[in-house]
Amino acid sequence: MRSAGYTGRSGATGPGRAEEVDGVLIINKPAGFTSHDVVALVRRRFGLRRVGHTGTLDPMAEGVLVLLVGRATRLAEFLTGHTKRYTAGLVLGLTTDTQDLQGRILNDTSCAEVTLDRLAAVLQEFRGEILQTPPMYSAVKVDGQRLYRLAREGRTVERRQRRVHVYSLEVESWHAGEHARATLKMEVSSGFYVRTLCAEIGDRLGTGGAMEWLV
Repeated sequence: MRSAGYTGRSGATGPGRAEEVDGVLIINKPAGFTSHDVVALVRRRFGLRRVGHTGTLDPMAEGVLVLLVGRATRLAEFLTGHTKRYTAGLVLGLTTDTQDLQGRILNDTSCAEVTLDRLAAVLQEFRGEILQTPPMYSAVKVDGQRLYRLAREGRTVERRQRRVHVYSLEVESWHAGEHARATLKMEVSSGFYVRTLCAEIGDRLGTGGAMEWLV
């Protein structure tokens, strides 16, 4: 895990106490770590208490995770809500309980007849303002409980749909087959779930779909 940059201040707080640090830490998060894992690691490594992030990344996602340290945590409201750019791997013919390949496979079907033209036509339906339902395996809270904790207990609850915006969505590469794969590039609003997009694309094609990777 690499730090891409830091800006802030530090100063000793007295004998026997950890050094006080205020600032912004830019992390290049590798796949396999949750956003909470990264926060906990920074807290332990540097002996800090006040560390937070400005937006959750999926465990299998790689990319920029912005951490706020000390008094910089007050800046959180100014660093959220911005558009995001992603590159994602879509695999068709598979449906999982997490909407990505880390989950349990619920359905496995052939999608050999799906063409690039069909995929491109379906993508048109997702550009602009759309409604998304947060996945059960997410950090969203319902009645004070994290959805992923309920999902791990085998529970499914009703979730309110959210309005999100897809500013651009294109196919960068396409590989046909029993489990066709595509690389998608997109620019989307804050709060957008790429996993859910992949699953819904698969639903529209009648094959099922899941996210294979995300950067």
